[in-house]
Amino acid sequence: MKGVLNFDPESLKTPVYIMDESLLKKNLETLKYVIDKTGCKILLAQKAFSMFSVYPLIGKYLQGTTASSLYEARLGREEMEGEVHIFSPAYKEEEMEEILSLCDHVVFNSFSQWGKYKDMLRKSSRHISCGIRINPEYSEIETDMYNPCFTGSRMGVTLSQFRTSELEGIDGLHFHTMCEQNSDVLWRTLKVVDEKFGQYIAGMKWVNFGGGHHITRNDYDLDTLIECILFIKDKYKVQVYLEPGEAVALNTGFLVARVLDTLHNGMDLAILDTSAACHMPDVLEMPYRPEVIGAGKPGEYAYTYRLGGPTCLSGDIIGDYSFKEPLKPGDTLVFCDMGHYTMVKNNTFNGMGLPSIALWSQEKGTQVIKEFGYEDFKMRLS
Repeated sequence: MKGVLNFDPESLKTPVYIMDESLLKKNLETLKYVIDKTGCKILLAQKAFSMFSVYPLIGKYLQGTTASSLYEARLGREEMEGEVHIFSPAYKEEEMEEILSLCDHVVFNSFSQWGKYKDMLRKSSRHISCGIRINPEYSEIETDMYNPCFTGSRMGVTLSQFRTSELEGIDGLHFHTMCEQNSDVLWRTLKVVDEKFGQYIAGMKWVNFGGGHHITRNDYDLDTLIECILFIKDKYKVQVYLEPGEAVALNTGFLVARVLDTLHNGMDLAILDTSAACHMPDVLEMPYRPEVIGAGKPGEYAYTYRLGGPTCLSGDIIGDYSFKEPLKPGDTLVFCDMGHYTMVKNNTFNGMGLPSIALWSQEKGTQVIKEFGYEDFKMRLS
């Protein structure tokens, strides 16, 4: 692992998430390049990544944060300078006053929600820009769980339900139809959005392209993204926003774990001190198989193991991996790309402790930012 990682995984108490600040900066520089080329504004989608200890750094590159809830909005306002945007399929009445005190943009999922709250917005002492989320009924996402445009989706207003008579006070349109996709998908999506909703974009101040843009992936086509942004910006004279979450933290974080035991049942098995169900739930939900440094696909190296967590859930399986040497208790494993949708989605099922959170930087080396204990588990309950 030497020469691959900037930090020493053997020195860390496991399990632990660790972010590499130099890799985060690399992603942020790519996003800033898009901003500089187009004049768009890019916001951190906190639903994917909410490690607020690095918000001051992110704020040097991006224009602010976007939230899916009151608590995310509050976190963005407290921890990062810049704009705070929010979208929710429906807002709670008892939370709306505080949301309006925190947010610069509020996006509504329906005209009924807009109608319910527009008087409150007009009476607000702050200027808040309001938008409507649209559903262009076009998406290239194959898994319905992540597809905002599948049949019967609750996300956004379709063209047939669009109420032109209720647009007074609406400054922008928002759409989110992508998940971990390249800019060619955005280009095809924009053609549909332009055809269906172009007549309404013409009267707007901004358009928000949402998230799901894998901008910092190695094979991502930045030129096409820039072309997409400039197409809408120049045609309609609007401000364009993007809300990537995963792209901010993509390939910047790791989860370090240790082997607790090995056994055999038709194949070699290894039980770790980290759990797919608790510490990296997207492994089961997507599903996907995270890379492990020094490991290969099953059969690639001499020793193949099925890696699993210590919970009582039989399906708490991370995946099958091969190694050059047999695994033994105490061995350290490093899972890659564990910055996004890990810390924000982890849980304490089975009384599992939460991994610590650490940060490596050129200036300060490895720092443990946050540790968790029994009280973090207990206080979620009653």
